[in-house]
Parts: sequence; C-alpha cells; structure tokens
Amino acid sequence: MSGVFAPAPGRAPMRSVVASQIRMELTLTARRGEAVVLALFVPLLVMLGAGLTEATNVPGDDRLAFVVPGVLALTVMSTAFTGQAITTGYERSYGVLKRLGASPLNRSGLLFAKIAAVLGLIVVQLIVLAAVGVAVGWRPHLEMLLPALGVTVLATAAYSGLALLMASLLRPEATTGAATLIYVVMLAAGGIMFAAPDLGTAGWFLLPLAAHAEALRETLSHGGSVPGAIWLSLATWAVVLVTAAARKFRWE
Repeated sequence: MSGVFAPAPGRAPMRSVVASQIRMELTLTARRGEAVVLALFVPLLVMLGAGLTEATNVPGDDRLAFVVPGVLALTVMSTAFTGQAITTGYERSYGVLKRLGASPLNRSGLLFAKIAAVLGLIVVQLIVLAAVGVAVGWRPHLEMLLPALGVTVLATAAYSGLALLMASLLRPEATTGAATLIYVVMLAAGGIMFAAPDLGTAGWFLLPLAAHAEALRETLSHGGSVPGAIWLSLATWAVVLVTAAARKFRWE
C-alpha cells in the first residue's frame, strides 16, 4: 500500500560501517584529551629545547632545519605506534574489541578505521607543531609538501601495523613495556634531536624513524626529493607490518 514505510533489515554497506567506526575512534581519542596533549607536549618540548638552544649537537648551521622535521617524525611514531599499541592492548584486555567482533565490522575494517583515525589526529598534531616551528624561525619548502605527506602516510601505516600486531600478540602490560622500549631506542638512534651515527642506507631499513625524519628534512627543510631507498624502506615496513597485523589480529 502506498505511503506505508516498512523496515528493510540487512547489514549496512561496509563503507558506512567503517566510516562509523572512524568517527567512534576519533570520539574516543577526543575523550582522552590528556593523552593527546601529552603526545603533543613532549615533541614540542623536544623541538624547542633542541632547536633553540645548544643543548645537543646537530649537523649543519641551521638547527631548526634539522630538529623540526625530526620532531614531526617523532610525533607520528608517538601517536601511531606507542599510543595506539597501548590503547588497543587495553581495549582487547577490557573486552572492547570482543564486542566489536560481534558487530558487522570485520577485522580489516577495524584495522583500516584505526589507521585512518590516527592519521587524522596526526595531521592536526603536525599542523600545530609545524606552525610553532615556523613561529620560532623554521622556513619549510611548502612546494615539497606532497612527497612529505606521502612518506608520512607510509610511516603512519607502518607504525600502526606494528602497534596493532603487538597489541594482538602481547598482554597489555607487555605491550606497554615493549612499545615504550622501542620508542626510546628509536628516539636515541633515530637522529631526532642530535646527530646519530651514520648507518647509511641500511640504517633507513633498520630504523624507520630515521628514514622518515631524513625524508622530511630533505623535502621540507632543503627542498629536495625523497631518496628512493627511503620510499622503499617505509613502503616495505608498511606492507609487511599491516599484512602481519591483519593476519594475526585477535578480537580477544
């Protein structure tokens, strides 16, 4: 009969389910405001301390050209890897992921939603940090923004893949300890706020943070192109870790 509306049961399209999960991930992140501030505050202190003082030794005469891109890369790792590994580990422990597993959201959809949400958060953080860097004297080459964004997307995917893989395989306490240890090692060896030993091309494959930081320096600080080895390194890390996370991810 015309004018009568009957329910149409059925699962929503997967794109709608994933979009809804992305919004939920962003909402939950906003509720953890103190964690977001901390993730931004620590890199900001590193940038101002190492960029405006002689507290550390950096190569070249332009301290900000070296330090600011390194801090931007550090922020990506802090948010996409350390923060996400710890948060997801406890979500699994508390049964949050188990409940999501009973929803129309599949495993690939959840992983995509988490990576997309954390990428959105990272964009906001990088804009804030870059603006502070410009305010204190950093002069980026904005015409090289596209390749800088490209390597940042690859780095975000790689760190998120590792975070989700660890959160699936380890207990929350072990995930927290391992994520913190990896963060400290990367910070110390990645050449972020002081000159690190030159490991050559091999270093970019061993230390994705060093590869990402060098790519941002080449593009944003010096107006150059991203070395092919860095593209290959970050792409390899991203593909391997995201694939491993998709295969090993557990809801509980």
